[in-house]
Amino acid sequence: MDKQFLIDNFNTHNSWRLFKIIGEFVEGIETLQDIGPAISVFGSARLTPESPNYQTAVDISERFVKEGFAVITGGGGGIMEAANRGAANAGGTSVGLNIKLPMEQIPNNYANMKLEFKYFFIRKFMFVKYAMAYIILPGGFGTLDELFESVTLIQTQRIKPLPVILVNSGYWKGLIDWVKDQMMSNGCVGKRDLDILQVMDDPEEIVRYVKKVVII
Repeated sequence: MDKQFLIDNFNTHNSWRLFKIIGEFVEGIETLQDIGPAISVFGSARLTPESPNYQTAVDISERFVKEGFAVITGGGGGIMEAANRGAANAGGTSVGLNIKLPMEQIPNNYANMKLEFKYFFIRKFMFVKYAMAYIILPGGFGTLDELFESVTLIQTQRIKPLPVILVNSGYWKGLIDWVKDQMMSNGCVGKRDLDILQVMDDPEEIVRYVKKVVII
């Protein structure tokens, strides 16, 4: 096959991809721009309703809805399902930002406002742009990715400082200790950077803290 043909075809494909990217941005912004104050909830897709963390996510979301917040999740199972479930149970806006993946990510039935994304970076943009707080429950690599991206955006002042709350102190203790023992001790981060993170266990305390530091 002609080499120049391959190059031209590649460049044309990339040009059309830009329109798909713009389309996802436009759809997301038009759908979410009027949802009002909201929180984004992150956590593992693998946890079942029997997990205490699942029940905690339901409780937290119900409480936030009763205080006038919408709840945004990744739209999948596990903690995402739990948070959407709690928001729907309380009669609130339950947003699911689903991502197309070859495995695991199946949209849950509790989101009453749904969007589907092909591109992770656009989905992440929506999480950040429309949330007034980030609630991080136990999760895996994807959860850590979302956690540290939000912290980095706050640290570098690309977004305004917002509450980033790690839920379940037992789960996150090892990570916080490592940040202190390794990152801070080696001068890679400072105390102000670590102060971006709050570790809490009680759903009532979490909601009270967010209400105290954000303006609705």
